[in-house]
Amino acid sequence: MKQILSLLIILITLNIAAQTSLERVEPTFWWTGMNSPELQLLVYGENISSTDVSFEYPGVELVAVTKVKSPNYLFIDLKLTENVQPGSFEIQFKIGKNIVQTYLYELKAREKNSASRKGFNSSDVIYLITPDRFVNGNPQNDWVEGMKEQPNRSDKDGRHGGDIRGIINSLDYLQEMGFTAVWLNPVLENNMTQVSYHGYSTTDFYKVDPRYGTNAEYRELNDELDKRGMKLIMDMIFNHCGSEHWWMEDLPMSDWLNNYPDIKITNHRHVVNMDPHVSEYDHNTMVNGWFVPTMPDLNQKNPFMAKYLIQNSIWWIEFVGLEGIRQDTWPYPDKDMMADWTLKVLAEYPNFNIVGEEWSMNPAMVSYWQKGKNNADGYKCYLPSLMDFPLQEAVSKGLNEDESWGDGLVKIYESIANDFIYPDADNLVIFPDNHDMPRFYVQVKEDVDFLKIGLAYFLTTRGIPQIYYGTEVLMTHPDGEHGKIRADFYGGWEGDKINSFSGEGLTDAQKDMQQYISNIQNWRKNKEVIHTGKLVHFVPEDGIYTYFRFNDDEAVMIILNKNETDKVLTTDRFKEIISNYSKGNDIISSTKISDISEINISAKSAMIIDLK
Repeated sequence: MKQILSLLIILITLNIAAQTSLERVEPTFWWTGMNSPELQLLVYGENISSTDVSFEYPGVELVAVTKVKSPNYLFIDLKLTENVQPGSFEIQFKIGKNIVQTYLYELKAREKNSASRKGFNSSDVIYLITPDRFVNGNPQNDWVEGMKEQPNRSDKDGRHGGDIRGIINSLDYLQEMGFTAVWLNPVLENNMTQVSYHGYSTTDFYKVDPRYGTNAEYRELNDELDKRGMKLIMDMIFNHCGSEHWWMEDLPMSDWLNNYPDIKITNHRHVVNMDPHVSEYDHNTMVNGWFVPTMPDLNQKNPFMAKYLIQNSIWWIEFVGLEGIRQDTWPYPDKDMMADWTLKVLAEYPNFNIVGEEWSMNPAMVSYWQKGKNNADGYKCYLPSLMDFPLQEAVSKGLNEDESWGDGLVKIYESIANDFIYPDADNLVIFPDNHDMPRFYVQVKEDVDFLKIGLAYFLTTRGIPQIYYGTEVLMTHPDGEHGKIRADFYGGWEGDKINSFSGEGLTDAQKDMQQYISNIQNWRKNKEVIHTGKLVHFVPEDGIYTYFRFNDDEAVMIILNKNETDKVLTTDRFKEIISNYSKGNDIISSTKISDISEINISAKSAMIIDLK
């Protein structure tokens, strides 16, 4: 009888073992020498929760194994001691004494000075790229087996074929233009049935979309940027994933997502985060609602989800060598988790930079999130930087409106005057436009002169400038549809009749704009006075806005003239800044000004004057 029972147990064990698989372990590997000793592995595979976990490796302790609602998940908590050495160890998954699955887990050595890497800052100019629409460097990956959406360049919302190889091939051009950092719209896998090119519907948090390339190519991009003294910024999304993410058919827990399966869309009312009178209903609708029906809302209150996202971001920083993160839809996730995430990232990389997207025209709402802000509700966030949407709107209005006491350039003046509300206005990312709004060239009604004035402003005022790809060649669009705003870069595809790289087919105006931006940006690279100098501005008068950047060693005078006619600017009222200077060089026109008491400024133009 005992023999029959033993045989029966063996047969049951073998049957269970045969039905057990190991499909994923995330993070796929980790590093020694991290600030935090904690590491949590998400393990996925059929009936994996029926197994027991064991391993032996000096310096690695098994803290806990958590089984959840789905039998196909395990969460393994490890502790890495200070003495743990790089190497590999076999994690065994057993049923009884039988090993049914194994995973060789690697602990890599951190690269030298990894923790002290320097993030993007006000010395940089960021080039924003939508990867699918920039350059097709490898046509062989336009179609990849297993990807649901086929390439279709004729569809404004389709896959066009731009990729990481194309960006790598274009880095000399970006460097020559004077850009020092690159922000890519998301490059992680978006294996969605349609409209996947934008990247904001992640279906695998640990894998570059194969139509863009590989994880290794993403790292190669960073290495090539490093060689040029340039930086890479990764676009991340913690609020949501794609509705066709691999885990959607088998969620680990019932609270992995918010409002699932009964989908409820967010009300998009960002102000609920700081509103002292907010109702619980409105607050929950905002932060727990889905962004759109194809973007499930991740529940950051779930501690396993929170740790998954935190580790994922640190993994990408360490693996690729990132110098920055742009965090999408900042006000939508759980704000306590986001504060914790920022703290944990900066604990690993104290000099790193993160910019959050709070798309609000109210500077009080934007400033609520910045590190060092003392909020009335006691909430403390540790986010170093935010996108300065209030300033973007002000510059657009300032150039488009007719001049009056309360309209026109004074809108820019008043927006900058609101800097008292920010703990660190110099660390805000400033921009004429981005991938989600009409191009600035369109905003100023395709007036090249106003575009130049706007660019001169963003490249010389306080903050960290970001320029959207194609601005330098006057890219435009007939309407505000995203697929047209994010059009293909001229010369990014073989056979293009217009080529931004070679100049073939470009108009004189397009070539002039390239030179205009390159001239300012290459001058800016080594101008500490623009990076960190004090800003003093004067109330606009007669359609002219004048401001200065200065430090103990030098001063720069910037003049923006909106008038349709040439003007003579008398500088008596600027004596508090210019009393020690008598002449200067205009870096835009490359002309010398022998006497700055009166300055001739051309109609609808900007001047950037190095004072002497």
